[in-house]
Amino acid sequence: GVGGMDVALLVVAADEGWMPQSEEHMAVLDLLEIQHGVVALTRIDVAEPDIIELAGLEVEEKLSGTSLEGWPVLPVSAKTGAGLDDLRRALADALRRAGRPANSGRTRMWIDRSFVISGAGVVVTGTLLDGDLQRGDGVEIWAGSRPHGARVRTLQSHEEEVETAFPGSRVAANLSGLDRADIPRGSLMALPHQAAVSSRLLVSARPVRNVDAISDRGAYQLHAGSGAWPVRVRSINPTTLLVSSEQSLPLLCGDRYILRETGRRAVVGGGRVLDQRPLRANAAVLEAAAARLGPALSGPPDHLADVLLEVRGEASELEIDQDTHGGRPPAAVRARGRLLHPEQAETIGDALAAAVTEFHAANPLRAGIPKASLASAHDLGIAMLDAVLAMRDDLADDGSTVRSIAHSTTWSDEDESAWNAASDLLTQSGLAAPRASQLGLRTELLHAAIRDGRLIRVADDLVYLPQQLDDLIVNLGSLPSEFTVADFRDTMEISRRQAVPLLEWLDSERVTSRSGDLRSLRR
Repeated sequence: GVGGMDVALLVVAADEGWMPQSEEHMAVLDLLEIQHGVVALTRIDVAEPDIIELAGLEVEEKLSGTSLEGWPVLPVSAKTGAGLDDLRRALADALRRAGRPANSGRTRMWIDRSFVISGAGVVVTGTLLDGDLQRGDGVEIWAGSRPHGARVRTLQSHEEEVETAFPGSRVAANLSGLDRADIPRGSLMALPHQAAVSSRLLVSARPVRNVDAISDRGAYQLHAGSGAWPVRVRSINPTTLLVSSEQSLPLLCGDRYILRETGRRAVVGGGRVLDQRPLRANAAVLEAAAARLGPALSGPPDHLADVLLEVRGEASELEIDQDTHGGRPPAAVRARGRLLHPEQAETIGDALAAAVTEFHAANPLRAGIPKASLASAHDLGIAMLDAVLAMRDDLADDGSTVRSIAHSTTWSDEDESAWNAASDLLTQSGLAAPRASQLGLRTELLHAAIRDGRLIRVADDLVYLPQQLDDLIVNLGSLPSEFTVADFRDTMEISRRQAVPLLEWLDSERVTSRSGDLRSLRR
């Protein structure tokens, strides 16, 4: 639970000097980068003055090069009271220098204790790390892969009932909606949708000074907040680890952790979470990601969100919001809750353009590549594909197809010859046209002729020249004011195979109107 502290009091006995536990406590504070504190050199009533002086010098030497360097070292005696007033003043001064805890508005509290009060129900306690917590708030308790929902009935802070608790304060929250068994020590309480869990973490790592490097072979326990979980580590480089766990860990970017080797029962290192949803990639990719994310942790959430999205390439808006404590990448390409980094969008756009060009080369008579095929081949949703296409000035979105702006269908001499033969056949046949499949045009050429307006499709297997249909409309005047399919068929000297589709086409073009079995010309 030390991660919730702003100021620390490190205790070293003057008559015993620096001990192994002193080294470990100092290491933990240093790894968590606790900047403000005081060292109490205790038991001066049982130590000689020269021993006290040597113990003080030893402490200062041990703190050198750590985040504790420069902390005042104050000789005190709990038995006689010597130095205690100075200690109180030093602690008060350290608290003033630490300032008020930051408040990003993302409510999070590590739970260190839970119990049941008769007549009231479940109560949890912890130090509120960030954000405000109010009576009546709905909260989520993360103790596994899925959260338990609850509501805050009442709040106490430092044994006083309050309506709102603020960051840095000790809090006891009476919760409704869950059992005590759902809340082990190390659970995280947060407002809905503001936290998430992961079993893989990319982290920065720094070994303690008596450890050369953190080995992949050890058995480790990761400590964060008030929780502790067994984990495995894989070294990416001397300052970066990939941590995996069989349990779900409720950690976010920037959270600090301590790594303890269970075999040696010793703290061996620690650092910060760089990415709680790292890519499943090789060491080189993860190393590059760590190099970008490390410096971004000290910046504002929006900058961290931008870098995190750049590393991931694509992510959901909710994931980025959760992982970066509310960060929003300013230049992201957005589509239905998904985000693309602009550089990734440009890379995908270039790949789309290459695919479209390749399609045109293989299918010169087709207007463009089907959009669904293009989206599937590049693992994009249609909404995100539309967003990327909107960024391009070299591609045209025609609704169901995508084409290059510079593309135009090109008919070869062989295509023109086949077209001339089909056109002559249609002209000779009049409205008693053969089936489209009998015109001698391959499927792609037939579709191209329809797209180019050389043919008009009336039914799946029936096409006409535009002039033929213009002449038909003119000749409709020879029909009675109301006519049947048979009247139309006989007047135009065609079969029912042509008559019914032609009449349905005329209806759709609003040339004729149908009432039951009769049709009439529209005025």
